[in-house]
Amino acid sequence: MNIDEISDDEILKLDNQICFALYVSSKEIIRKYKPLLDPLNLTYTGYITMMALWERDDISVRELGKRLYLDSGTLTPLLKKLESIGYITRKRDSGDERRVTITLTSEGRELKKRAAHVPRELICSSDFDETSGIELLRLLHSHMPRRE
Repeated sequence: MNIDEISDDEILKLDNQICFALYVSSKEIIRKYKPLLDPLNLTYTGYITMMALWERDDISVRELGKRLYLDSGTLTPLLKKLESIGYITRKRDSGDERRVTITLTSEGRELKKRAAHVPRELICSSDFDETSGIELLRLLHSHMPRRE
């Protein structure tokens, strides 16, 4: 069926919206993370931030924001919280006061070991078989915007 052949009433149904299906699925997956992340003192956004820093430490706030698709208004309070619990440090660049570098503390690096179980437990709690999960991830990545 061609999209032009679908009636206006049908195309405007909530359950026929890709954005709604992604929104609901995302909320459900993030909800499943909560009991896994609470013992680590992390929110979901804190968790993805730490994962990005475990991949590449000693990074500017700007670079981290690009990596996570987060603006500074969202990232700054999150980084303050991660610093207050001892996972990161923030340091202004002496050559450029506008540039702030984020570095993992030893506790932040150690957290990686404590968090290693999280992805496996989340996968086990989902309804995806391995093939479907890999295919969905591939499809979603193919539609993500490029980072500048």
